[in-house]
Amino acid sequence: MKSVVLLDHDGVLVDTERWYFEAGRRALADVGVTLDLDDYLADMALGRGTWARAREAGVDEATIDRARVARDAYYQQFLRTEDIEIACVEATLAELARHARLAVVTTSKRADFELIHHDRHLLDHVELVLVREDYEHAKPHPEPYLTALQRLGVEPHEALVVEDSARGLASAVAAGLDCAVVHHPFTASQDLSRATHRIGSLGEVISLLRASRSGRGGAEQA
Repeated sequence: MKSVVLLDHDGVLVDTERWYFEAGRRALADVGVTLDLDDYLADMALGRGTWARAREAGVDEATIDRARVARDAYYQQFLRTEDIEIACVEATLAELARHARLAVVTTSKRADFELIHHDRHLLDHVELVLVREDYEHAKPHPEPYLTALQRLGVEPHEALVVEDSARGLASAVAAGLDCAVVHHPFTASQDLSRATHRIGSLGEVISLLRASRSGRGGAEQA
């Protein structure tokens, strides 16, 4: 029986994935490196950072450090000015909280996360938030989800992860967790075949929780 839902953030609760890519693309272009979307998605699935392509192109670390600062500034500007809402998420979280304990497990840095949620109420029903500074190894390493389980005091069989990317899915699988992958057009081309469930929206998680308590299979299996 699932009593905990561990939610990814970017692409699940807010529509920020493309803007993080665009910020990195602009920062790399500033130092003469082209970042192709397909290459970015392939690197993302493997947990390779934005700067791997720059290093392969021979860009020195001091220049990469400056590009990183520029990327962060571009991204925060996008967060302030672009529409990053995903329809019905706030209401869905309120309903989900009636069925399970909720936690957010994200690779977002604390500064970006706090900027996103400054004027939003998506976290009102969330018990635990883990951002990038709260663990050593980022997804696809299992540490983020293992840390969440430890903090919440639950076993893997009690939790369901909701992700939208191959990197997050790999992290959940490595932690021994069932994972529902919610469709997002930005990451839809990635290999998501190891997902326990494939769902079209966050609202379908409610039926998965009910099914886990009745012994039924729930939504579409991967």
